[in-house]
Amino acid sequence: MKLLSRGEEVILLAVWRLDGNAFGISIRDQVSEATGYQWTLGAVYLPLDKLTRKGYVAKSFSRPEARRGGRSKVLYQLTPKGRAALRTIREIQTSLWKGIPGRAFEEES
Repeated sequence: MKLLSRGEEVILLAVWRLDGNAFGISIRDQVSEATGYQWTLGAVYLPLDKLTRKGYVAKSFSRPEARRGGRSKVLYQLTPKGRAALRTIREIQTSLWKGIPGRAFEEES
């Protein structure tokens, strides 16, 4: 079984959360806000390309912007295979964290 990397997981979750409005910049903004780190577009597009090739996300094109010379955006949508991959990684994480108390991360006095 091939597991998602943490970066792939974050990107997939952003695509799912953006639900139909997931394009490069919106994904970058979502993951930057969620992680507290400023992601570059390259750090988003590289995993997106990989996730597309694996069949976890599908690409489509928006209508061109309503202005002269308006361009279409590449939109990303989570596929059933992508949802299954997220479900698997969540189950694994839940299993690994089971039994570790929340206080385990508190600093000792």
